[in-house]
Amino acid sequence: MIKSLLNTCLICCSLLTCCAVAQEHTIDIKKFKFTPQQLTIKVGDTVIWQNIEKRQYHNVWFKQLFEQEPEIIFPGENYQLSFDKPGTYPYSCGPHPKMTGTIVVK
Repeated sequence: MIKSLLNTCLICCSLLTCCAVAQEHTIDIKKFKFTPQQLTIKVGDTVIWQNIEKRQYHNVWFKQLFEQEPEIIFPGENYQLSFDKPGTYPYSCGPHPKMTGTIVVK
């Protein structure tokens, strides 16, 4: 009985470890900054950038992932991206290249 219970416990723990639920993370765009500027997430997680400026438009450009500059995010809009591979992903705002950020996927 104890061996059976132990085996059940091990199977449940394995399932919980391999089947972790993906999470959503939010980055605010305000005052010409991405906040937080660096974010560490897990494989499968989604990041949502929300433009909370009053008048200014921005975008989120991962030059290493996308050849063309992405569409503009106007105030009140958002952009989201899921990450399925580990790595370090730097990005910037196309119209405002001094605005930078980094996503670290572990």
